[in-house]
Amino acid sequence: MNELNQETSPYLLQHANNPVHWKAWNEKTLALAKKENKLILISIGYSACHWCHVMEHESFENEEVASVMNAHFINIKIDREERPDIDAVYMKAVQIMTGRGGWPMNVVALPDGRPIWGGTYFRKNEWINSLEKLQEIYIQTPETILDYAEKLHEGLQSISIIPKTETTTDFNFEILEKLIEKWQKSFDWDFGGMARAPKFMMPTNYEFLLRYAYQTNNSKLLEFVNLTLTKMAFGGLFDTVDGGFSRYSVDIKWHVPHFEKMLYDNGQLVSLYANAYKLTKNKLYKEVIEKTLNFVEKEWLTAEGSFFSALDADSLNQEKHLEEGAFYVWTKTELQAILQEDFELFSEVFNVNEFGFWEHENYVLIQNQSLEQISKQQNIAIETLEQKKKSWEQKLYLEREKRNKPRLDDKCLTSWNAIMLKGFVDAYKALNDEKYLKIALQNANFIIEKLWNVDGNLFRTYKNGKATINAYLEDYVHVMEAFISLYEVTFDENWLHKTKDLVHHCLDYFYDEKEQFFRFTSRQDSDLITPHFEVEDNVIPAANSVMANVLFKLSIYFENNYFEKISQQMLQHIIPTIDYPSAFSNWLNLLLNFSEQQKEIAICGEKTIEFGLKINQHYFPNAIIAGGKNVSKLPFLENRFVENETLLYLCQNRTCQKPTDNLEEILIELKLQS
Repeated sequence: MNELNQETSPYLLQHANNPVHWKAWNEKTLALAKKENKLILISIGYSACHWCHVMEHESFENEEVASVMNAHFINIKIDREERPDIDAVYMKAVQIMTGRGGWPMNVVALPDGRPIWGGTYFRKNEWINSLEKLQEIYIQTPETILDYAEKLHEGLQSISIIPKTETTTDFNFEILEKLIEKWQKSFDWDFGGMARAPKFMMPTNYEFLLRYAYQTNNSKLLEFVNLTLTKMAFGGLFDTVDGGFSRYSVDIKWHVPHFEKMLYDNGQLVSLYANAYKLTKNKLYKEVIEKTLNFVEKEWLTAEGSFFSALDADSLNQEKHLEEGAFYVWTKTELQAILQEDFELFSEVFNVNEFGFWEHENYVLIQNQSLEQISKQQNIAIETLEQKKKSWEQKLYLEREKRNKPRLDDKCLTSWNAIMLKGFVDAYKALNDEKYLKIALQNANFIIEKLWNVDGNLFRTYKNGKATINAYLEDYVHVMEAFISLYEVTFDENWLHKTKDLVHHCLDYFYDEKEQFFRFTSRQDSDLITPHFEVEDNVIPAANSVMANVLFKLSIYFENNYFEKISQQMLQHIIPTIDYPSAFSNWLNLLLNFSEQQKEIAICGEKTIEFGLKINQHYFPNAIIAGGKNVSKLPFLENRFVENETLLYLCQNRTCQKPTDNLEEILIELKLQS
C-alpha cells in the first residue's frame, strides 16, 4: 500500500493517493527490499518541479503502470530537498549511465541499494517496457546485472575521491587571470549570463566576478556583470508585478522561465543585487531588492519567523487544469482591458509584441530597454514613466491576485532559511532598512530555538511544529555564514560564538582527516552506498567551499591558525582541479581572501554601530569587519578599546596601521587600496 500519507513533505504528500505502493526511504523499507530480494525503484523530485508533475500524471496515477511497479519493485519516493544526500549519490550514477541528469530522476537499484539503471523523465510506455525488461533480466540472468552494478559502484566510489596535491600552489592573481580568460569565451554580450539555454542565474558566479572586477579595476568585466544583472531584472525571469525570481529561463534572453520560485535563489539574488547596488547605486537593483523581499515577506515568512520553501511552476488555469505559468502570463486582450488608454505605452515598456510573445496567445512581460531610453523615445518625463510603471504593476497585481495561486511548498529547510536570512542582512547593509534586520534576527532566533538540538546538531527540515532529519553539511555552513553576516551588522559576539560551536560540531562529525574535506552527511547517520563530498559550486555554492570561507573568517576573528590551515588546505587541493571556473567560483572567491588586497577593520568605541553601518553601505568585499562598544575578549579586538574614544584600525596580514577616529580617512584608504 501507499505509505506517503504518513510524511510531511508537500512533494511526498502529492503522491500519497497514487495507486503505486510508494514508501519513504528508511531502514524498514531498505530491510524489506533485502528480505524480499526485490529491486528498489527510487524516484526523486521536488514539489515545484513541472516535469515531475507530468510524469506523475502520465505514469504514477495510472493503474497499468502501478500494477507493474507494485508487482516487481519496492517503490521509494524521495523529496530531493529533504534528502539532498540520497539525491547527490544517485544523480552521480544517472550521470555516469546517461551522460546527463535532472528531475524527475528515476533509478532502479539492487536490494542493497547499488544502482543498475536510471534516467530522468520517461513516457508511460517507455517506462513500463523498461521496468518489465529489467525485471526479466533480474530473474533470468541476474549475474549480468550484478556485474554491471559492481562496475558502476566502483565508478561512483572513484569519483567520490578528491585528488590531492602535496605541492604548494601560490595564491596569486595569475591563476585567476587564466581562468577568467577561458571563462569569458562563454559570456553572452547581448543578454548577459552564459551564451546557452536553458539559462540559470548562478549567483555565486556573479558574486565572484563582481568582486574580481572591482579588485582588479576590470571595467569590461564589471560591464558584463551589470549587463547580466540588468537583463535578469528586466524579466520575465524576474516577476516585475510582485517581485521574486523564477529558477531559470528556458531561452537565452532570460524571458520564459520554468515558473517555480525557490527560496534559495531569491536569498542569493538579493545578496548579489545588494552588493551590486552598493557599488553602482543603480536604482533598478534597489527596485529588485525591495520587490523581492516584499514578495518573500508576504508569501513565505511565517508567524514563527521561518521561511517556506517554494511556489510551484504550475497553477490552475481558467478551465481548472494545472498549467505551467498560468498564474503569471497575460493575453493581449486581458492587458488591453486592464490598461486601456495606457496599453500602447505599456506595450513599449513590456514588449507586448513578438519579443515578449511566448505561446498560445500568452505574453511574458519583459523589458529590453531602460525606462530612460523609452522616456526619450516617447518624449515623456522619466518621473512620469516611472510612476506609470508602478501604477501598471499595481493594477496587474490586483488582477492577478484573483487567479488561482501556484501551490506552496510549506516545509522550512534550514540551509535555505539561512540563505534568505543572509539576503535580508545584505539588503539591510545596502539600504539601511531596519525592517530587514528585524526579519533576519527573527529568522536566526527561529533557527536557534526550533532547528538546533540540545545535543548540538541541527535539523534539516521543519513543518507543523516539528523538526526532523539530521542536518547535512549544507545546513551547517549556511547557518554559519548567516550568523557571521549578523555579527557584521550587530557586532553581537554571540553570533560568532554560535558559529564557532557549529564549526566544532562539523569537525567532530563531518570532517574526514584522510580526504581533508568535509563529508556531506554526518557520521551520526547511516552510510549510503558511497560517501559524498560536495566541492563543485552549482546553483547553491558547494558546502565545502562555504565551509572553507567560514573557516577563513573565523581564523581572523579568533586568531585560530587551525581554522586557517584547514581552509587553506582545502583550497590547495581544489585549485589544480579547476577546469571550468563557473563550477568553482566560490573557491575562487576564497582565493581572493589570500591576496595582498585582503583587509580587516576593527572598530572600538561608542560609535561602533554607526561607523559599521556606514562602512557596510560601501562595497568592500575584500574587508572583514569587527567591532565592539566595550572591552572585548574576541582575540581580534583584544587591547584595542580606549575609553571615551571610537577608534578604527585598518589591518592587513595581521599588521595594523595606527588607529584613527576619522571614518572618512578609512573609507578613502579602503577605496584606494582595492
